[in-house]
Formats: sequence, structure tokens, C-alpha cells
Amino acid sequence: MLDIKWIRAHRDEAIERLSKRGLDAKAIIDEILTLDEQRRNLQTELDALRSKLNSLSKEIGKLMREGKREEAENIKKQTAQLKSQIEDIEKKKEEVDRRLYELLITTPNFPHPDVPAGKDESDNVVVEQWGELPEPPVKRPHWAIAYEYGLINFKWGSKLAGSGFVVFTGWGARLQDALIRFFLDNAVKNGYVQISPPHLVNEDTGFGTGQLPDKDEQMYYIEKDGLYLIPTAEVPVTNLFRNTVVKAEDLPVRMVSYTPCYRREAGSYGQMTRGLNRVHQFDKVEIVHIAHPDNSYEELERMCEYVGSLLQKLEIPYRRVLLCGGDLGFAAAKTYDMEVYAAGQDRWLEASSISNFETFQSLRMNLKGKDGKKTFIPHTLNGSALALPRIIAAMIENNVTAEGIRVPKALAEYLGTDIIPKGEPLPIWGQD
Repeated sequence: MLDIKWIRAHRDEAIERLSKRGLDAKAIIDEILTLDEQRRNLQTELDALRSKLNSLSKEIGKLMREGKREEAENIKKQTAQLKSQIEDIEKKKEEVDRRLYELLITTPNFPHPDVPAGKDESDNVVVEQWGELPEPPVKRPHWAIAYEYGLINFKWGSKLAGSGFVVFTGWGARLQDALIRFFLDNAVKNGYVQISPPHLVNEDTGFGTGQLPDKDEQMYYIEKDGLYLIPTAEVPVTNLFRNTVVKAEDLPVRMVSYTPCYRREAGSYGQMTRGLNRVHQFDKVEIVHIAHPDNSYEELERMCEYVGSLLQKLEIPYRRVLLCGGDLGFAAAKTYDMEVYAAGQDRWLEASSISNFETFQSLRMNLKGKDGKKTFIPHTLNGSALALPRIIAAMIENNVTAEGIRVPKALAEYLGTDIIPKGEPLPIWGQD
């Protein structure tokens, strides 16, 4: 959520930064500040009336002890009027508080000053590119290659769960496992603490990282239990720090977690939803940082470099893209997308989003920091390291040869082979 104290002290900057999202920032910020002023004025008025009521109550007690009942009764009439006034103002303040809180939790985060203004992905900026674009002997999309090699069956996924679900088989399932172990091992070697969280979370957890109420339509909800299937490990892992106080000397905290991820992707359609490009359930390794506000952007760069190193080890060409204001996620202040090149589709596919949320999630989670006697609000960051579907899509499309699918050297030891042959399909392979 937004920091009202910061907005109060930086009105013009708040308007300038929020306007990068294409919103009527001045109207939003001015309404927030107007409500904040009303709330504070009402609180001042309440404090004065309560103080007066408290003084009169003491006076009544004194008069009663002195036997001056008539004078005490007259003052009681004044206290009745005061109580009525207090009740009216409390109701007004409750409504102002409710509206202010609603604005603070539903208005998206302020984009960092470096974030370019823009409406959509067409206004994003490529800041780095690595690797030569491959030219496989035959360019085919991964869904055709995977079916031929017996790696993935999309019809089975639909049969078992519906459109947008897939079944990995044989070498495809082994490739999934190999990538997960590869990503986790690399993270642990780089100092990350591995976390294995629940795959179901409550409403407070979804609210803490900004998925609720913003993305409730994209999340799977189990109404009977009041729980949500996680869309990413970011949600439970970041919320480990909800309602906690961290010491400055313990920062940064760097965590890694592997989980399946569940997303409804309501309304998604078209070429970009084919095959593994967009699915409702997928595996992902996530990195989460809790950082001091003084160096959180150094942490963001560190995370990008780390994810880039993984893609280089997997020999996948990639580019780093700085998202414009209109393409930023609700909670993010600054985001880089790491896009991988898939030769069969001749397309760049987003495989990781790496974001700094500054204090936005911390304020929602009530996460605080302590540096001696001084308090501060830590910054939270996270990124995919990495999401498997589009990594697998790019690997299959880029590395298919006449002999089989070439396996990058760094992954071959995990998979137990340097080339994936055409597999022996199960007896029901290819049947509807």
C-alpha cells in the first residue's frame, strides 16, 4: 500500500511518478491528501472534545462529592451533548478512514524515477541483450517438437483438468526435474536460503504481497476452506516476514523457493497462449530478497545479473527489458523482464520478471526494520529464477537437430544425457 507520510511530504513527486502509469495522478493524490487532512482535522476535534468530556466528568464527580447535585446535573446535560457530538464525528471519521484506506490499498505503487512513461509493452526499453540468435535446421514450435519426441501431451492435460493444463512424460518430465534441481543448486551455491512453503495461502497472505484484491480473478480459490492456490512462491515466502521486525544488520535476506504455480489467466487467448506459452499450472523457482532501503536497487541489479548467469549457463539468448509505467505490475516500483528467444516461433518470451516493490508490500504486511533506535521500512524484491514453461519452450525450439534435442552442457549432468532422443510413447499416446 502507499505510504501516506511520504505522499504528504512529496506531493509533486508522487503525482509525477504515478502519472507514468497513465492514471489521473493529480486527482488521485489530491483526493488522498484531502481525505488525510480531513481525517487529521476530525481526529484533532475528537481529541479536544474527549478531553473536555473527561474534564467535565471529573468535575461532576467533584460536585457530587461536595453534595452539589443540581450543579452536577447541569454539567451532565453538557456531557450528553458532547457525547452526541463525539459520536457524530466518530462516524464521519470512520467513513473518511475507510475511503482513505481504500485508496491507499487499491492505488498501484509509484514507479521509480528511472521507469519510462508509457501505455503498454510497446513502450518498454531493451537495456541488455546476450547471445547469438540460433538457426535450427528446421524451425518448428515447441508444441510440435514436444509431441513428436514424446515430451509433452497437451490433450492429456485437457482431458484431466481442462484447457491450459499439460502432462509431461518421459524425457519431458525428467527435463522438468533436472531444471528445478539445476536452479535450486545454483541458488544455494550463491547464498540463498531454500524455503519450501505451503501451496495454499489465506486471504491475509494474498493481501500482504498485493495479489488481493488486485488479482483475485486470476487466482484459484477454494471457497470451502477460504484458501487460495499460490500464483507464485513470492506470496508465501515474502509473507514469512508479515508482522515482524528485522534488524538492519540481518539484511539483506535472500531466499529461494521451488513451487508449482496456479493461475487462471482469465481472458487469455491467441497465439501467445499456445503450447507452454501460457498455462494454468507450471513449475517455478523464485528468489525473494528483503533489503535495506538504502541499497535495495543494488539488490535488484544483483538479481538481474544472477538470472542472466543462469540463462547463459543454459545457452539461451536473452534480453533484459525495463518495463514502462503502463506495463508495471500493481505492486512494483521497477521491473525488469528477462525474455528468452524461441527460434521456432521467432519470438521473445518472458521467462522472468524481477521487481523492486520498495515499501509497498512491507506496509501491507506490517514489516518493519530496526537500526539501533531508529526504525525504517524494509524493501521487498522478487524474481523468477526461473519459470520452467518458456525456458523449456526455448530450449526445445533452439536446440532441435536431426539427431535429437541438444542439452546444454551445464544441464547435461542433471539430466544424465547430452541429447534427448525421440522417446517411446506410452500405449495411449496420441489417442483422444
